[in-house]
Amino acid sequence: MFQDLQSQFLGSTIGGLVAGSIYALIALGYTMVYGVLRLINFAHSEIFMIGTMTSLFILVTIAPTAPFTIFSMIGILLLLIVASALVSGGSAIVLEQLAYRPLRKKGATRLAALISAIGASLFLQEAFGLKIIPWLFDKPGRVQQPAPRFVPHEELFRIGNGVVRTDHVFVIIGAVIVMVVLDQLVSRTRIGRGIRATAQDPEAAVLMGVSIDRIVRITFLLGGAMAGVAAALFVMEYENTDYRIGFLLGIKAFTAAVLGGIGNLRGALLGGIVLGLVENWSSIFLGSAWKDVTAFVVLVLVLMFRPTGILGESLQRARA
Repeated sequence: MFQDLQSQFLGSTIGGLVAGSIYALIALGYTMVYGVLRLINFAHSEIFMIGTMTSLFILVTIAPTAPFTIFSMIGILLLLIVASALVSGGSAIVLEQLAYRPLRKKGATRLAALISAIGASLFLQEAFGLKIIPWLFDKPGRVQQPAPRFVPHEELFRIGNGVVRTDHVFVIIGAVIVMVVLDQLVSRTRIGRGIRATAQDPEAAVLMGVSIDRIVRITFLLGGAMAGVAAALFVMEYENTDYRIGFLLGIKAFTAAVLGGIGNLRGALLGGIVLGLVENWSSIFLGSAWKDVTAFVVLVLVLMFRPTGILGESLQRARA
């Protein structure tokens, strides 16, 4: 066992950082909505799925062929990121308008909003599986959809026994850039101050001239856009998607948000990375078949022993 750890540790660490970066981006959507509305948006996983379908549709449409230059790879990836972020962000706004806003206006309980989220999630899954995927790709909707490769999975360099590939670098760098931009937007801009004020005290925010509906709309837009960026990176890295792709990844991202401290942006980033690393390290000892089980075990342990998460700081307390 020690020999396996020694030979696989660095490779598993690299894989954990890649997976954790994607978890962290999706977790940002959960943590932002919870910070503002105190709502667990379980339909967020389907916003991610919509982003993967957007990226897949673009790749199938443009049909990229080798050889690929660094400029063509970056150009295609940027196209996927922008398109998926726009479509996922727009879908999140529509979701808020149809599934959550009517309940919020009527003063419905959080349980009602949670049930609405689950219903919206199931509706989107089945809509894509039954109708939208066959219409977009002329294929059965309930099977895995392969994506064309546009970033060669070639070795760039090694760190000990760990191989760092081109796609690994693109995922980690892309995720870090987007995370830093979002963190600075929430910490330093007028929109960010409005989000933090609404999260801290909605009534006082209204008295100060903040439009709650506008802030909620922007929050869903930003959270959805983060899921779209994660979707583009996921399709590039794993080269497939399906109508239920958001289910397991959504649970893992929610686990990451809870692990870091739900309602805390930097906590979501930390939780995603930690979860990705723990998953991959556990597979050294238990085998890859147990990797998904690890995420559920982590969620249960965190809820039992550290329900506020690692950082445990709410969105409203983020520094200006």
